[in-house]
Amino acid sequence: MAQMSKRSAVEPFHAMDVLAEATRRRDSGHPVISMAVGQPAHPAPKAALDAARRALDHGRLGYTDALGTHSLKRAIAAHYHSRHGITLDPQRIAVTTGSSAGFNLAFLALFDPGDRVAIARPGYPAYRNIMAALGLEVVEIEANAEAGFTLTPDSLERAAARAGKPLKGVLLASPANPTGTVTGKAQLKALADYCRDHSIAFISDEIYHGLTFAGEETTALEVADDAVVINSFSKYYCMTGWRIGWMVLPEARVRAFERIAQSLYISPPELSQIAAEAALGAHEELDGYKRAYAANRALLLERLPQIGFSIASPMDGAFYAYADVSRFTNDSMAFARRMLAEIDVAATPGFDFDPLEGHRTMRFSYAGAATEMEEAMNRIARWLA
Repeated sequence: MAQMSKRSAVEPFHAMDVLAEATRRRDSGHPVISMAVGQPAHPAPKAALDAARRALDHGRLGYTDALGTHSLKRAIAAHYHSRHGITLDPQRIAVTTGSSAGFNLAFLALFDPGDRVAIARPGYPAYRNIMAALGLEVVEIEANAEAGFTLTPDSLERAAARAGKPLKGVLLASPANPTGTVTGKAQLKALADYCRDHSIAFISDEIYHGLTFAGEETTALEVADDAVVINSFSKYYCMTGWRIGWMVLPEARVRAFERIAQSLYISPPELSQIAAEAALGAHEELDGYKRAYAANRALLLERLPQIGFSIASPMDGAFYAYADVSRFTNDSMAFARRMLAEIDVAATPGFDFDPLEGHRTMRFSYAGAATEMEEAMNRIARWLA
């Protein structure tokens, strides 16, 4: 048998492994409650579903331009104008097959094997895994309370000095997964300015925009016209299974991204693009969903400390509680397996997000139904009593 490539030996995405096991148990009749992945309990907005039905009735769906339909790109540009006061050329927008495709394109277009790219620790594990598979050197920088749970010019400067080799890229999420950190406008500008001054590519992950509960939600485009912005219809718009997202690119970089996208993805699915365009006008419905997340957030802020899990980071945005579980375990992987096997509650071990300190943390998603969140807290409390 032929040998597998070295790049195939990346760390698993443990949240997806937990989800797979939870699905197997649910299919076997177990009353599983999943708090493992950032999957909204709500469906895509009605306007998106109606638009998709009309497109299916019409029957003709096919390839679009590699970077998406002009109609959707114009609608996304209008979204930036109404929400952020930014006038944006629609030709700078690249529609992608989910934000995951956006990250792939960014890493391929901006970096070469061996380049060093900084991310926050704890942070989204797929960043680390994709970059490792592409031969990039991942520089994980601790985003602790002293730094406001985000990256700063000082932390980047220290990381570069320790390595003795310059950074080629910085990737920051706000709101952040798993910490919920919302990086304010002044902090974001300082980071973008540092990157520009040091010829570092700045990637801003904004897939949880619209889900800010405290702090100042800012797009990097407000402070840096040269940033690469990645966003998605999965979270606020409740369209995870539609696999549709977008990027905003500096004008001079659009063609390079397009060339790679043409061969990797051909085009994003037309049906999803049609639904996504309709979803952009569904804020009244979607803000109702956000109020449900806010109620779940309040529940976890109260119940997790009562159970004995301290809140390890801000829950200002996204829909996660990142909790310190070291009162009960020093092995969050084993703890997650036991919790699923013994009480049918799935959550993600912190090792996914932090290879150094994640053995004592867990991430709980509160994107589910209120009744399930309440029941999950009750089960965990009884289990650990």
